[in-house]
Amino acid sequence: MRKLFLPLLALLLVTSPAALRAEDFQVAVAANFTSPATEIAAAFERETGDRPVLSFGSTGNFKTQIENGAPFAAFLSADAKTPGELEESGLAVPGTRFTYARGALVLWSATPGYVDGKGEVLRKGGFRFLAVANPDLAPYGFAGREVLERLGLLPGLESKIVTGNNITDTFQAVKTGNAELGFIAWSQVCKDGKLTEGSAYMVPADLYGPILQDAVLLKPGEGSGPARAFLEYVRDSPAAREIILSYGYELPAR
Repeated sequence: MRKLFLPLLALLLVTSPAALRAEDFQVAVAANFTSPATEIAAAFERETGDRPVLSFGSTGNFKTQIENGAPFAAFLSADAKTPGELEESGLAVPGTRFTYARGALVLWSATPGYVDGKGEVLRKGGFRFLAVANPDLAPYGFAGREVLERLGLLPGLESKIVTGNNITDTFQAVKTGNAELGFIAWSQVCKDGKLTEGSAYMVPADLYGPILQDAVLLKPGEGSGPARAFLEYVRDSPAAREIILSYGYELPAR
């Protein structure tokens, strides 16, 4: 009897309602949102049992992958334009798009004291390399070049720019010293509103266009209740909103 009972118990545990409900689903996440997304996904899994499987990269590359049939259920983009285009082309579910955060751009160096509070280091030019993400793929890279253009510094600094495929590559180039400084997302070096390492210049918002980051449910996730629930969790849950704020993002008006 005991020999029969143990396998039966194991079967009941495996096929319990909670186990049957659990679902893994793929989420494409813009590289700048890596840390907060990781925390939010973990909190969501603890609360629901469903697991968002996160992939991180540039918004432009994800758009290409989605157009080529990548099975992402949801997309947390670094801009508002790309999710809108996916919606227009029928690759995203209409009516599911929303802004989940507004990002901020900083000029950052891994060396304390290297970047001054007014960004004058850009005008002095005493550096070999300035890291900027690919503007065609990464909205933060586009914003970085926009700042240089508005300051009239782009022509003189063009030869010093090294281009990262995404904002994570750009951060790593500066972190490792391959570039003395670079334009990155504030969220990459911010925790609870404070700079976590190095030195930084918070770029004034009037020097670049708003970085509104939109999320959207993609067609492969249309029938996935957990994928829909995850996006609702990102948008509405106090836990997710607190995490987003802790990394220096602004929240959209509700």
